[in-house]
Amino acid sequence: MVPGAFPDRLRPHLSLASLALRPAEWLALFQRISVDVRETVLPLAGTEAGRKQLEVGAGGDRTMELDRAAEAVVLGRLQAAADDGERFSVLSEEVGRRSFGADYPLVLVDPVDGSLNAKQGLPLYAVMLALVEGPTVADTVAGCVMNLVTGESWTAIRRQGAKRAGHRIEVEPPQDHGRIHLLGLESSPRSLAVARPLVERSGKIRILGSMALSIAHTAAGGIDVFCAPVPMRVFDMAASLLVLAETGGVASDIEGKPLGGLACSLETRTTLLCAADRELHAAAIEAMQAAK
Repeated sequence: MVPGAFPDRLRPHLSLASLALRPAEWLALFQRISVDVRETVLPLAGTEAGRKQLEVGAGGDRTMELDRAAEAVVLGRLQAAADDGERFSVLSEEVGRRSFGADYPLVLVDPVDGSLNAKQGLPLYAVMLALVEGPTVADTVAGCVMNLVTGESWTAIRRQGAKRAGHRIEVEPPQDHGRIHLLGLESSPRSLAVARPLVERSGKIRILGSMALSIAHTAAGGIDVFCAPVPMRVFDMAASLLVLAETGGVASDIEGKPLGGLACSLETRTTLLCAADRELHAAAIEAMQAAK
């Protein structure tokens, strides 16, 4: 199995057959929620009201009003699903874990991924929702990432492919095998030196400020290789990693270790190296290891 691949397995005690909503129905719900979040966040982005500092959230970051407002929309819509008889739990960046009658399935929520961009009025931030049937990244069965500025969405269901704006994602093979034309990064200044081997082999660099959107654009082939040399929350990656896997992309940490066994929790962090295809990923890993 290639790094980052999602195992084709179901846990007996967490079988999808036990879910009232099927993955496609969850995905449709996620898309409706994302539209509502967008309507709530856009008027707050870049404003003093949206930047208002609140308490520290469950994820360890200081909550802003736009984070709180976005999460309130998500939890309200999920409460409605619970009122209709659905049983699940929610794990959100701000409020932590909340049960709606069952441990699994578990809905992962990052109400505003790229909240610093949103705070500053920079037009690139997203909402991320993922459905997992168990505790690890490999248990992700559906995911949705929406760019809250443009409204464009990336969606995936395990073993059923991925879509961008409702159209199936078809990634063209690279013209120059193993060459990194466009490198995406998410890094602190101190950790940037770790990615230097990739920087030196790349034609151009982009730092978008949103993990979810950076991985999604990699899945669609817009970014050849994306690297986060500083440990980032697995929580923020779940939906996009499924999109990447469903388009034939590959993800690992910067050492080349697969991510499937990592826990989907607020505490789990990992470095990340992903690419639109196996050859590009292998070339990136080789470059990183050659620099040691």
